[in-house]
Amino acid sequence: MSSYRLFNRNHTSITTDMSLLQHTGSSTFYTELAELPLPVSADFVGGDVPRVTYTVRDLERNITRSLTKTFSGGISSDHQTTTHDSSEIKAFRTSPSKSRQAVLREVSNGTSTKRFVEIWAGIQMEASLDVTKYHDTFHTDDFTSSLSFSPSETSLLYTAEANIIGDDNASDDPYPKFRYTPHFGELSRGKKRSTIFLFRWTRSTAFTKATKQDMLLVALSLAQPTQTPVLFGQATFATEDIIYASGHEHTKDGRLLGAKWCFNRPMGIWEIKLPEPATVQGTPFGTKISCNTLKLTPSERSCRSPRVLYDKNQTPTKLFWFSNPVGGPHASCVSLESRDLTTGTNKVLVDTVIEPTSETDFPGLYPNYNMPSSPFLRRGDHTYIVLHSLWRSRATILFIDTESGAISDETKMRDGEPLYSWDLHATDDKTRFICSRSTPTTPYEVLLGYFDEHDNLDWKVLDKTMMSFTTESALRDLTASIIPIGARPPTETIVIQSKQASTRPGPKPICVNIPHGGPHASTTTSFYPATAALALEGYTISLPNYTGSMGFGEKYIQKLLGNCGTMDVQDVVESVNELIRHGISEHGRQVIQGGSHGGFLAAHLIGQYPTLFNAAVIRNPVTSVGELAASDIPDWAYGEFGLQLTPDSLMTPATFQKMFEASPIAHVDNVRAPVLLLIGEDDLRVVPAQGLRFYHALKGRERRVEMLWFKGETHPIDGVEAARVSWEAGRDWFKNLGQNPAD
Repeated sequence: MSSYRLFNRNHTSITTDMSLLQHTGSSTFYTELAELPLPVSADFVGGDVPRVTYTVRDLERNITRSLTKTFSGGISSDHQTTTHDSSEIKAFRTSPSKSRQAVLREVSNGTSTKRFVEIWAGIQMEASLDVTKYHDTFHTDDFTSSLSFSPSETSLLYTAEANIIGDDNASDDPYPKFRYTPHFGELSRGKKRSTIFLFRWTRSTAFTKATKQDMLLVALSLAQPTQTPVLFGQATFATEDIIYASGHEHTKDGRLLGAKWCFNRPMGIWEIKLPEPATVQGTPFGTKISCNTLKLTPSERSCRSPRVLYDKNQTPTKLFWFSNPVGGPHASCVSLESRDLTTGTNKVLVDTVIEPTSETDFPGLYPNYNMPSSPFLRRGDHTYIVLHSLWRSRATILFIDTESGAISDETKMRDGEPLYSWDLHATDDKTRFICSRSTPTTPYEVLLGYFDEHDNLDWKVLDKTMMSFTTESALRDLTASIIPIGARPPTETIVIQSKQASTRPGPKPICVNIPHGGPHASTTTSFYPATAALALEGYTISLPNYTGSMGFGEKYIQKLLGNCGTMDVQDVVESVNELIRHGISEHGRQVIQGGSHGGFLAAHLIGQYPTLFNAAVIRNPVTSVGELAASDIPDWAYGEFGLQLTPDSLMTPATFQKMFEASPIAHVDNVRAPVLLLIGEDDLRVVPAQGLRFYHALKGRERRVEMLWFKGETHPIDGVEAARVSWEAGRDWFKNLGQNPAD
């Protein structure tokens, strides 16, 4: 459970009747919107039945749960069933034939946890193995997880944390238990030994559950040692004995750089050849077996998400993956690359776009970290990879021809249409796919895309968000638009405002400016419950996509490097001025809110422009770049500020001086706006000392500052209770202080 408290400069808890932060109660709008089901994944079961998994936040119980909806009856039917998923299920995957399902299950009894791999054929369990003693926790994250059936559907690949060698009662050697091993960073502190496991079973001719004698479990390892350690994940079968996987590499100086939200890590695509079945038959469960391997991609490219395309005869013909440069910005324009599995030749199917052309306006690929587990669609004689990708301030659905690389925008926004942003969840590998879409003022709906008899794309709405009449009516009062910042192209901002409040006589509503983090990320026109709830409190919301944001072309990502703290700051200031010129907001009624790099910007803005914002709410901010050595991504401080990090780099006085001058702490003497800091105690990305130092610097200068400290929370501060308290604190801070100009 998350907790929060106020701190003084000696870090002791204090209570005071003079606190600037006074709780004004819960918000019915926030509660309802935060608890709306969010579609997160989908698949097709039983041949052609769409199934969608949602996450649901329960504010009363302070938990997040999952539920699954199955939409049966075909295109013309609206029949659906809902099941509430067990928290024991950590991951599941439907087989290519849609007739089987793999389940990774963890069962806790309060004092111990057991882990099981299960194979289900319909409602019958075909195989089940207790794997508790053979490895540690299952890996289900974006960057290491695997869950892949073999073509025969008699083998399964999955990823788990390997046990520590020698860490058992039989060994007298204490060192393995304590030997330093780097981990994958933020949200992955316990992941250090990512290992691919092969589970194989023999089907019973009597349709009974496979016995233990009919099962095999082995861990895959390299037959040939590499110069630096390689940790494998994202494994997928191509044939019964050929596997493709991504390999995460340690750096020369012994680091495993933080992977979450980072597209530039040293990693590649590998081909792994399994030994002949006869040579591993009868191998003790959990044994490591050596496999011949071949790295398929160059060391200067960061490659991930391998996906195999089969022809009509189920022969693997091509391999596809995402690729970015190693080093440099942590996220950038993605290349889509392929390998002809017959000739063994690689090619770039969709290359980096430096700057969009006037002919197409295509800014390049900016998809999620991974492709869907099956991204392929057939349309006539063509096969496509389907992705959702950022296109300026929206996410849209793209079809990419697997032969030519030609791209079509299938959900292009037309004049007068809602500002939909789209998410792709799954395809059936044939002619249908499942998406969701939303706008800043409209919660998610789930759609089935399919081709009609003339191969034209058509849509069927499978599911819409249900809300109370009061909330639905309140959301209808909100309007959203994208405003270009003409003086600083291609910067633009998404604006959400109340029709009633913005047309009322008197002062304009207070404008909450919320620059995103990253800096190489983007705010899209998707529905964000916390943002919509703030708008329903009567605020105008401005969400600027400044230089460095994704979705505008690689030129503008590279342009920010070496200019953080100036160029991005000026873009946000100009977005404020642009909205004032449009009559949307006005001087003296501006506040600022941001987290991570958005917190870096908020802290800079109140120091560089001390009278522009009346109040600030800042989450886990970077405040002193030169003191980020303890971050799980220490290279960020160098790359974003135009410096080179090498394995033997040290923080010299000259380097620290440059970083200091680019940091918000350099402007702390000028801060006049009251500041509320929100700090996650377990943040590995921007360590809590960053926010703590800013707090003490402001306190020492007798500025108005308060801080909430969230025990057990990481960089996003997105636990159910922590997110609610953070939102309420921001609302109350602005309610109390947002109307009073900084003095």
